[in-house]
Amino acid sequence: MCGFLLCFDKSKINNQIELNQLLKKSIARGPDKTLAVQPTPNVWMGFNRLAIQDLSAAGDQPMTSDDGKYCMVFNGEIYNHLELRKRLNFTGWKGHSDTETVIQAVCEWGFDRTIEALDGMFAIACYSIERDELYCARDFAGIKPFFYGWDGTTFVGASQYNQITGHSGFRNKSIDQQVLRLYLEQHFMPAPFGLYQDTGQLEPGEMLTIKNQRINKRKYWEFPEYAEPTVFDTQSAVKIINDALGKAVRDELIGDVPLGSFLSGGIDSPLISYYGKQLVGGLKTFTIGSDSKVHDESEDAATYSRLIGTDHQLEKLDAAKIKAEIPEILKCITEPMADFSVIPTWLLSRLAKKQVSIALSGDGGDELFFGYERFWSVAKNIHFQDLPYIVRAGIYGANKYLFRTRKVNSVLLALSQSKAHQGLHSRFTHADLENLFPHLKGVKLPESFQTYGYTNTRDERLLIQAMRRAEFYGMMQKTLRKVDLASMDNSLEVRLPFLKKSLIETSLKIDPMLSYGSAKKKQILKLLLWNKIPSAPINDKKRGFSVPLGQWMREPGFFEYCIGQRREILVERWGMDDLKFEIMKKQHALYNKDHKWPLFTLMALGSFDETKN
Repeated sequence: MCGFLLCFDKSKINNQIELNQLLKKSIARGPDKTLAVQPTPNVWMGFNRLAIQDLSAAGDQPMTSDDGKYCMVFNGEIYNHLELRKRLNFTGWKGHSDTETVIQAVCEWGFDRTIEALDGMFAIACYSIERDELYCARDFAGIKPFFYGWDGTTFVGASQYNQITGHSGFRNKSIDQQVLRLYLEQHFMPAPFGLYQDTGQLEPGEMLTIKNQRINKRKYWEFPEYAEPTVFDTQSAVKIINDALGKAVRDELIGDVPLGSFLSGGIDSPLISYYGKQLVGGLKTFTIGSDSKVHDESEDAATYSRLIGTDHQLEKLDAAKIKAEIPEILKCITEPMADFSVIPTWLLSRLAKKQVSIALSGDGGDELFFGYERFWSVAKNIHFQDLPYIVRAGIYGANKYLFRTRKVNSVLLALSQSKAHQGLHSRFTHADLENLFPHLKGVKLPESFQTYGYTNTRDERLLIQAMRRAEFYGMMQKTLRKVDLASMDNSLEVRLPFLKKSLIETSLKIDPMLSYGSAKKKQILKLLLWNKIPSAPINDKKRGFSVPLGQWMREPGFFEYCIGQRREILVERWGMDDLKFEIMKKQHALYNKDHKWPLFTLMALGSFDETKN
């Protein structure tokens, strides 16, 4: 797990001093060693290494292939790389790093075939010295980031977006107002978009090639909108997930540094920690708690630790502690990203890094196994969604009066199931957004933003699978960006067994109806957890590593301390109406409205603006 920066310029690289300065921006991602090479006059590659596999110089990057034909930088881990070595004819191995495996596979199989064979998390850039061509790829789940800028002549690729926006070729580009609106509505910057013109990011499962000054992209893997299930009984489903998840955890234990696990009071991370404990004797687990009974799950996490038998570490948070830490935490926001659970995730990563360099996490389980309430929230209205609006409004009104919305809900009033689903991910109302940013009135989201582009259906199985795909490319991508930013700022590698390719493909075989339904979220995983830990304190309320940020924002001086000079940045650069902002802040402080999401979304935008300079 590392940080890379590369520049491919047909007019010759003439800004090495600037590139070395930009490389320093990602030093926390790889504090163990920094190297840069220039294999040809028009290519520069730099790398900050966090040594995980093969701690010797044999694993250093940028790495040149044994035959001298390729030079590569690679951020991530390949869990099946030792299996791939057995299929290669190469015998002159210098070490046991996955980087060496990948570059020698490229020599033998070519870039495309190599990428399709990898099971892991990665962002890879490989330059062909012979052909003067650049090949790039991002892992199928989007765990590791790949940002870039391209103006038709110069290509800059990096692990952090602020390394792109800080480059002289892209720092003065104009703001893409459609992407700004997308960020404000969805609270992060989804791939393939960039907030500035001529910038963007590779999508999950995407390759990019630059040849003869032309850029080409193609998808090598996509999460299906519909997968034909083959497993329809609970017992079989529990068994195949047990086998697949156990193997995923085992495969992801690879490494030459200490390893631990995040542990919440939910379902996913206790399962991951259980398998980890079976394979690692003295597994260390880490939890963050808070001073809010609603959000705190440290007691359940401690119970899981006792039942599993881990060496458990806990850190408790409160407003005073957060206020002291917030300036340092916000420095990790090197791209527009406003999931405020980045705060506890950053502190959790810091806690874990004191003892380990790798942490296992349960992220991905909610998306694959229908763990969010919104699956049911949208699907419960399925038989009425195609009716005329006036009829739907009548049904909603009658139901609200007679049943207090238990039978249907306000989702029924949306234009479509997909629009309803998209709206559930936005905590910034259109009215508030356009009051704060008057210049965005009439600005639409990018036409190519189709995460929630599925059509209405009355087939429940079809609907929830389409929703699962949208969650995979929507909410999950925001979560992954949060985890990457928070963990890498603490030089901690986080691994996600639920998002191993083999586990994802196994989950698609199971009939969705076995996990989904009213009060039935993640039923297969619950049964598996009870099978492993019969007295597991399963709590259906979704909490995760959350904090009472809304209440903390009301503490005297808290918000002013956090926003600082960012308020001026938001007004001058991003066009925010300062008077409307003051009204929103006061409404929140006086409990008139809960504006924690929009307020943090603005705070994060200002924080990104600081880190890009």
